[in-house]
Amino acid sequence: MKSGTLIAFEGIDGSGKSTQLPRLAARLRAAGHAVLCSGEPWEGCEAGRRIRRMARSGQRVPARTELAWFVEQRRAHLRERVLPALERGEIVLLHRYYLSSVAYQGARGLDWREILAAHPAPEFPAPDLVLLLDLPPTAGLARVEARAAAAEPAFEERAFLESVREIFLALRLPSLARIAAAAAPAEVEREIARCVAQRLALPANTAGAEPAPGYS
Repeated sequence: MKSGTLIAFEGIDGSGKSTQLPRLAARLRAAGHAVLCSGEPWEGCEAGRRIRRMARSGQRVPARTELAWFVEQRRAHLRERVLPALERGEIVLLHRYYLSSVAYQGARGLDWREILAAHPAPEFPAPDLVLLLDLPPTAGLARVEARAAAAEPAFEERAFLESVREIFLALRLPSLARIAAAAAPAEVEREIARCVAQRLALPANTAGAEPAPGYS
């Protein structure tokens, strides 16, 4: 049984997850909480490294193989990193979790509802809060092009991301909060802090991280 809190950041490429997650972590730590930051694909196992190589090469594998790789790395990530932190009572912030499989592999033609149904607790604990950063793909890809990080052409394609976004927006989960991600970074940060405080009663409204240079 977990005693900590699990918060997942979700959204298409370029929606701001990499910018906003450390800002929330800084706010929570300033309020006295122990915080672990992690995410998927987790490169602490071979399956995660395999996914990253595939994404950067642009050479896709069959959708079911891709999903199997994500599930494999998720099991290792939970076992070795996430669940121990939750058992210690920490707040865990994840840059992507299983809803990314629902949306991304769903957009590749698999049944996204089937993927969602295959992720029950306790093997895959449900997040206490999902922060869905919503942004049109054209804006997200413009941010991706402007950032210095390595490109991942296997996923960064407009028509594909349109389908991903449609699935994200179709989700109806009590834990899910949609955050308009087109606003300025500081405004998005404040909205996330308000959401965390309201949904989870976690004080996250202290001064947070220094402004980040951009979104990813």
